[in-house]
Amino acid sequence: MDRFLVISSDTHAGPPTERYREYLDPKYREAFDADVAASEQLIGMRRELIDSAEFEEQWEQETGDGGKQASWDPSARNVELDREGIVAEVIFPDADVLGGGASAPFGAGLGSSGDLDGELVMAGARAHNRWLAEMCSDSPERRCGVATVPILHDVDDALLEIQRIAEDGFRALMIPTLWRSQPAYNDPRYEPVWAACADLGIVVHVHSGGASRDITAERGLVAIYATEAWWWAARPLWVLLWSGAFDRNPSLKFALTEDGAWWLPGVVKRMDEKWVGGHNTAKLGDAFRQNVSRRPSEYFGTNIFVGASTPSREEIERRHEIGIGAFLWGNDFPHPEGTWPHTRQSIRDSFFDVPEDEARQMLGGNAAALYRFDVDKLAQLAEKIGPTVEEVHAVAIAGAD
Repeated sequence: MDRFLVISSDTHAGPPTERYREYLDPKYREAFDADVAASEQLIGMRRELIDSAEFEEQWEQETGDGGKQASWDPSARNVELDREGIVAEVIFPDADVLGGGASAPFGAGLGSSGDLDGELVMAGARAHNRWLAEMCSDSPERRCGVATVPILHDVDDALLEIQRIAEDGFRALMIPTLWRSQPAYNDPRYEPVWAACADLGIVVHVHSGGASRDITAERGLVAIYATEAWWWAARPLWVLLWSGAFDRNPSLKFALTEDGAWWLPGVVKRMDEKWVGGHNTAKLGDAFRQNVSRRPSEYFGTNIFVGASTPSREEIERRHEIGIGAFLWGNDFPHPEGTWPHTRQSIRDSFFDVPEDEARQMLGGNAAALYRFDVDKLAQLAEKIGPTVEEVHAVAIAGAD
């Protein structure tokens, strides 16, 4: 095939907020109305913290209603995917574009945490999962929906939802990044969750978005959040790994999405050094080998994957340190910080000098295997819309000439 089969490991979808009401169990609809009102007030407060009016005007002029409608309309979504050269996608919640709604009810989306009301956040998760299953039923060969499952408050209830979404055809789920007052993910109470996901072939995800709430709404709040948000999403990675979750459940797959990859080589290198042992760890005895049978880096590409959305050139250049087999490209559609509506140009800028076989893995091959997409079906579409090899490597080809 002279075209690339491109799969985005990170897109977002959600209906206009009020539409979630019909997917909620009736007893939660009154609480939902109050939650929507509170959310609108919060959006207003956020707008007071930053002045982005000029960007928003430019963004609206460039994209119109395309991104908003494609957040929930599968037909409009396919139009945008085709234009971008993307044959399939892995879909997370919270498609709110510039504060325009489409967030999962009761905080069940990217910011889900242990300090929320357990019953309400599960109700909101179920509502989103019902809606997402319905949306993914359109062009199912192109979509892998990521169900949201708040496992922190009631593990038995979470297991019921995991079984239900598996029966609905889901192959992936997302757990909260912030446990706060709840036990962390090395606690044995979560072992049934890891075992169930391993047995059912469901990929467990964390996604950036949540952050500590100990920073008050004073000077620099948004900048502080943006600087440290990656750490809160990264933390479950080493908690799960050092707890031995992947050794107890060898088929468990875990993906860290939209949290960059720039920080990984250094962190993983040091984790490897601790596992190997040396002068600076001698006093800790076997602490780093009690639950882990391999170097931490050896779990990447087998158990651990990195949804490195909109990767920078630095991350692309350090791909071998991260692991080619663990690298999943994504475009963060329809968020303005993603590559849409300039994905083709972004791929060219990022992958122009990456060997074709490596680019094929990172742009779609790894995701196809991890999320069990039907490559034969997608190949037919890729032959029509996928970026050509010449298109992606035009700069490198011109340099060689």
